[in-house]
Amino acid sequence: MKKCKSAMAMALLLASGSVIAAQAKSGSDFPSRPIRIVVGFTPGGQPDIFSRLISVKLGEALGQTIIVDNRPGAGSAIGTKIVADATPDGHTLLCVSASHIISPAVRKLNYDPIRDFSGITQMYNASYLLVAAPGLGVKNVKDLIAMAKAKPGALNFSSAGTGSGTHFAGEVFKDAAKIDVVHVPYKGIPEAMNDTMTNRVQFFMAPLASSVNLVREGRLISLGVTSLKRVTIYPDIPTIAESGVPGFEFDSWGGLLAPSKTSRAIITQLNREVGKVLNASDIQQRMRALGAEPAPTAPEAFDKKIAQELKLIGSIAKRAGITPQ
Repeated sequence: MKKCKSAMAMALLLASGSVIAAQAKSGSDFPSRPIRIVVGFTPGGQPDIFSRLISVKLGEALGQTIIVDNRPGAGSAIGTKIVADATPDGHTLLCVSASHIISPAVRKLNYDPIRDFSGITQMYNASYLLVAAPGLGVKNVKDLIAMAKAKPGALNFSSAGTGSGTHFAGEVFKDAAKIDVVHVPYKGIPEAMNDTMTNRVQFFMAPLASSVNLVREGRLISLGVTSLKRVTIYPDIPTIAESGVPGFEFDSWGGLLAPSKTSRAIITQLNREVGKVLNASDIQQRMRALGAEPAPTAPEAFDKKIAQELKLIGSIAKRAGITPQ
C-alpha cells in the first residue's frame, strides 16, 4: 500500500513538473509580474507618448502594470541594448521608432537590430512636421530653402540625437532641397524643441505629436509635413512635397519588439492584446488627434518591414555621405 501511494505521489510530482514545464514553454503563465516598455528617448517623443497611451488598457488586458521606462542616449541605442540583453520572457519590451533602423547607418552598435529582436507589432505611422523659430522670419518651405541657399552653412537644424528619426528626416530634407545646413544633435526632443523655439537653431523635423500644440501657441512656425499627403486631421498644413521639394516623403513609425529568444506563444499573446488596444475606438481617436494612424501588424510583417527599411536607410546614408562613427 505504501509502495502504491509512493508511486502515485511520484507520478503526480512528475505530472506537475510536466505541466509547469509546458506552461513555461508555452508562455501560459505570462505575465507573472509588471511589464516594462523601454523607450530609448526622453519623455515627449512619439515612442514615449504612444507607449503611455496604450499602457493602461494593455495592463488591464494582461492583468499587470505596464511601466514605461525612458532610457535616452545614443539615438536610442542605450535603451535598445538594455532590451537586447534582457531575459526573453516577455516582461521587458522595446518601443522603437525609425531610429532603430537608422542607428546602424550612423554608429557602431553592440547589438544587431534584426538578429537580437523579435517583432511584436507595428503600432503607428506618423508624419514629422518641419518647424522653424518664429524669429527666423520664414513663412513657408520655400522661404527656408531660399534663406539657406543665400547663407550656405549659416543655418542649423536640431535633432533628438545623432541617429534619431528627427536627425535623418533633417538629413533627407537637406539632401532633397540641396541646401548646406549644419546638424546640431540634442539629448532628446524637448531640448531640441526648446532651442528651436528660441532660434538657437533654426529648424527642426519635429514629431507632429510633440510639436502641434506649440505651433498653436505661436511658439513655433509650421512649414510642412513630411508625408506625401496632408495629414487628415491637420488639412491646413501643406506637405513639403507641395511646398518646393517635389516627391519628398519621410514618414515616422513605431512599434514593439521583444528580445529575440522570447517564446512564440508570448509574442502571439502580446500581438493579440496590443492589437485589440490599437483597434479600440478611443485609442484610435487619440492617436489620430496627435497626427498618427494606428497600424497594427502581424509579428512577421513588422520583422519584414524593419529588414526592408534597414536596407533603404543604408542606401540613403551612403548617398548623403553618412558613415558609422
